[in-house]
Amino acid sequence: MRSLLFVVCFLLAFTTLSAQDGSPKKITSVEGITEYQLDNGLQVLLFPDPSVPTTTVNITYKVGSRHEAYGETGMAHLLEHLVFKGTPKHPDIPAELTSHGARPNGTTWYDRTNYFETFAATDENLEWALDLEADRMVNSFIAKKDLDSEMTVVRNEFESGENDPGGVLMERVLSTAYLWHNYGKSTIGSKADLENVPIERLQGFYRKYYQPDNAVLLVAGKFDEAKTLELINQKFGVIPRPDRELYPTYTREPVQDGERFVELRRTGDVQVVQAAYHIPAGPHADYAPIAILMDILTDEPSGRLYKALVEEGDASVLWGFAPALAEPGFAFFNANVLQENDLAKVEAALKATIDSLKMNPPTEEEVKRAKDGRLKNFELAQRNANRVGLSMSEYIAQGDWRLGFIYRDRIEQVTPEDVMRVAQTYFKPSNRTIGRFFPTAAPDRAEIPEVSNLSLLTEGYTGRAAIAEGEEFDPGYDNIDGRTVSGTVGKTKVEYALLPKETRGNSVNATMNLRFGNLEKLKGRSDVGDLVGRMLMMGTEKYSRQEIQDKFDALKAQVFIGGGATGAYVSIETENQNLPAVIDLVGEILRTASFPETEFNSLVKEALAGVEESRSDPQAIVFTEMQKRTSDYPKGHPYYVNDFDEDVAALKSIKLEDLKAFYKDFYGASDATFAASGDMDKEAVVAALERNFGNWKSPEKYERIPRPYRAVKPDMVKLETPDKANAWFIATQVMPIDRNHPDYAALNMANFILGGGFLNSRLATRIRRTDGLSYGVGSQFNASDEDQRGTFMAYAIYNPENREALEKAFREEIERARTEGFTAEELKDAKSSWVQSQQMNRAQDRSLAGMLSSNAYLDRDMQWSKKLEEKMMSLTPEQINAAMTKYIDVDKMIILRAGDFARAEAKRP
Repeated sequence: MRSLLFVVCFLLAFTTLSAQDGSPKKITSVEGITEYQLDNGLQVLLFPDPSVPTTTVNITYKVGSRHEAYGETGMAHLLEHLVFKGTPKHPDIPAELTSHGARPNGTTWYDRTNYFETFAATDENLEWALDLEADRMVNSFIAKKDLDSEMTVVRNEFESGENDPGGVLMERVLSTAYLWHNYGKSTIGSKADLENVPIERLQGFYRKYYQPDNAVLLVAGKFDEAKTLELINQKFGVIPRPDRELYPTYTREPVQDGERFVELRRTGDVQVVQAAYHIPAGPHADYAPIAILMDILTDEPSGRLYKALVEEGDASVLWGFAPALAEPGFAFFNANVLQENDLAKVEAALKATIDSLKMNPPTEEEVKRAKDGRLKNFELAQRNANRVGLSMSEYIAQGDWRLGFIYRDRIEQVTPEDVMRVAQTYFKPSNRTIGRFFPTAAPDRAEIPEVSNLSLLTEGYTGRAAIAEGEEFDPGYDNIDGRTVSGTVGKTKVEYALLPKETRGNSVNATMNLRFGNLEKLKGRSDVGDLVGRMLMMGTEKYSRQEIQDKFDALKAQVFIGGGATGAYVSIETENQNLPAVIDLVGEILRTASFPETEFNSLVKEALAGVEESRSDPQAIVFTEMQKRTSDYPKGHPYYVNDFDEDVAALKSIKLEDLKAFYKDFYGASDATFAASGDMDKEAVVAALERNFGNWKSPEKYERIPRPYRAVKPDMVKLETPDKANAWFIATQVMPIDRNHPDYAALNMANFILGGGFLNSRLATRIRRTDGLSYGVGSQFNASDEDQRGTFMAYAIYNPENREALEKAFREEIERARTEGFTAEELKDAKSSWVQSQQMNRAQDRSLAGMLSSNAYLDRDMQWSKKLEEKMMSLTPEQINAAMTKYIDVDKMIILRAGDFARAEAKRP
């Protein structure tokens, strides 16, 4: 009896201790995601998926521009930048991210800030990532010297947005729609606030909001759940719960009592009209039917606004969105209009189309189409654990991560009556911001409801059964080769490479490439070939453009089909049982494209608008000039690059008959490759390829058009773009080297260290982190598999006033790399980062399908990539330094700059 009593007492004591030992508490589990909470208030979400060899760590802080006070605009975003500057324990975060091969970033919006890293799934990488996020939660430097350098980088980002009149107009429209609420202010903030914010105020903002009780940590992908939860408790559990209170934001907009208008006048080439309506927050029951209504209005080509404004009207581009926000938000519409067209007419058509909803209710077909598209996208996203890990930030920002599943459930339940009700309730003239004021005797106003108690909506919600997990896949080169099935089908001998494997949600990615034509037959027809590629999905002999999209939605497939002068390409994402049917529909599209006249007219209109918009864009100007100088081919050659005037002339001269003739003369599958990676029935896939492409012969024999090395004359070019706050810099050099060249591996690694790493490359460290001259800076090196031609390109965006400083820094860093070389430590970190990034590429079915397709065309397998990796891993500092000195030389480059330099020079003393 005494022994039994002792055991009972021991068990009771152990149970009491276990309940009080600080272990994470399990809160709930929904569809594969489990929520825990630490004693300090940190929410933890775990979403294991052993089928992917990567892990994503994403931490979301429930603070964004909505929480900023007077004088603090842009502070949440500025803080996002400074948190990358380091802690005493992690003094060089960009270097650590590079050495671990991570794909990182940080983002800020109205309701939240998040930081994430995706990396190869190893215990060491996971422990490092959790330690990093735990440390910078409360120990980031947030130092004055970092603010001084990063403020200019963020200001540079601000100025790049000022280049886009449409983006500036959107800021003006929202600031007019919102009189008091911070949703009317851009997340990037006020330039004056960015330039003058005291470091003490930023530090106080950091200490207030970057705390465990205001954060949600999510780990997704491949990891051991029990070990990871214990590790999270070790890293984050020691952070004390802060002794402060966070007050919920309580500013609300008064009911809008009349239509509002704002006008913007700036340099530009395309007119723009926009409209905004106040709507409820994302968790409100009305948000789902509003989302469906937005698709009914804006989808291309079935959307009512698209038909009225683009197909039948004077607009060239139409888009709209309604973000799901934590507090009452907005629905937004944008239409671009060529200068020669009537903006007032387009504005009137936009209003009339929306206002006519009360007389012309949404149909069952429209509602079903929109629901199918939204549900398809939700299901496809759920198959990728890393994608889910990042998308959860948006639902956390609304108040609860489970809102994502609730939103899906609500979309399924939307009826045409629901859509009509929200249209009548919120999409009314008095709730609209466009422009004019109309005195109204009896105002018809929209009351925007609140979400009164979110816990009543989410409490006890369990969701559905989690979708099937995939296998634990080894992305090693030998395993990929061993599991790849290859062969040819039909008289055309279409080559295929299939890698069947079990994946999350039975997903599969595929790609197909058709190659056709030859130099003699393609002369003078490349512009036509580009338009043919853009029209392939716009109609077939049996199906309209909308019917094609509806069929892909029914098959739960995301498909893109395009093409150019020398070939066509297909990208597919769907699930196992639907892949053969998707291939059948792709075959239908490629083999019986019909080129409808109305779609052709809309396409030309849209293309002309795009060209006109590019005329004053520094980025478009500088890249077009670079392409013309590095592709010096005669006019009419397929590789000739048009300038803007030539693009306009070509678009206006091309007839629909030209497209049909090009399609008839060249399209076929006599030289084609197909590759797929994921869950599939390989016999059914091969049969689908056989029946669709096995006898589809190309009318003309395909002969690849070579692009050999040609020496390019060095030059310094300055291009003026008046009234643009941001400038573009490009330096490029062409060299006689291909991917099989003995120096390729060394030069590739040299570029990776020079300008390829995330914030940790030589160029980024000097130009962005130290000098604060550019928000975006880096370099690229690409070489051909078939021609002895390689291209090095460096780029930067910057304030035109900093042109001389930026060019000086660029020259000095190139010269330093040539004379002093790279260190053994730099090379060690770069090797680690490079090899892990390659592993992650092979772990993604989409990129793996692309590799298999390329290998099929080049008659090689993954052993070529394995040998390249071995070369990269065996490189010495002496080898990469020799390659850098031999090939990269500023004096041999074309350096192009586009910006408002005249204004910058006029402002100098």
